[in-house]
Amino acid sequence: MRQYRSVLFIPGHRPAWVDKAIASGADCVVLDLEDSVPAGEKAAAREIVAASITRIRETNQDVGLFVRVNSLATRLTGADLEAVVVPGLNGVFAPKIEQARDVLYYDALVDHFEIRNGVTGLEYIVPVETVKAIHNAREVALASPRIGAMIGPSAEHADIARAVGYEWTPEGQETLYLRSRVLLACREAEIHALTGLWEDLENLDGLREFAVRGRRLGFRGMIVIHPSHVATVNDVFTPSAEDFAFYQGMVAAYEAAEAEGTGALRYRGLHIDKAHYDKAVEWLERAGRITAGGNR
Repeated sequence: MRQYRSVLFIPGHRPAWVDKAIASGADCVVLDLEDSVPAGEKAAAREIVAASITRIRETNQDVGLFVRVNSLATRLTGADLEAVVVPGLNGVFAPKIEQARDVLYYDALVDHFEIRNGVTGLEYIVPVETVKAIHNAREVALASPRIGAMIGPSAEHADIARAVGYEWTPEGQETLYLRSRVLLACREAEIHALTGLWEDLENLDGLREFAVRGRRLGFRGMIVIHPSHVATVNDVFTPSAEDFAFYQGMVAAYEAAEAEGTGALRYRGLHIDKAHYDKAVEWLERAGRITAGGNR
């Protein structure tokens, strides 16, 4: 999966909001058919979402486009996928997955509608929303090659908060264990690790601090619920020029030392060796994809 820095949600039945979402600069937009769409509007929303995907792709080939379908338990998932698996879709935001078996159910449906509708290569973004899902995060992350990203939960009022019963704080210590389990599962499965959302729409300073803490923990992008948050999140998860210079210098210094038969050296006051070099090379490869547009 491309390394989406920002994954912005919009209600699928609000086509006028789509252009604002694209204009925000979000790397990925999720058109929602689940919680933000009233029950009586879900059937119409499917057709609106399919039309929105086609319309967006006429002018924008770069932005990631996903659809959050209704969960398997609702028995609406098949009808959702039948309508929205259209050319131009990148993947499915698959809610309420708790175990590997749930992923295989999604696979069966997506396989069918890809073939039927002439679409290939769809991936999943998987939110971790229940206690059972936390316990099975590793199993889920490894369940299918379609899984491209998972989300470490951190929301103040969403399903995971109710399920666990934590009291939310901006510092996020109450969700550190939950997010860490998901992060490690993502690393083992070599998929994209996203951190959860910031719900205070007006507090951009708090958003930045929260996003930075997620990045420091190891997450590479973040879920966003308002276009005004996109620029801040993109900035936090975009490698800085200073970091580029640091790691480029480290690679050059190590390679020069290695050529002279030295495996350990001093660099900017640090003792570095092969492990530092390997991290620097990996960091530069990932950062290069982001800055060159590989995340879009």
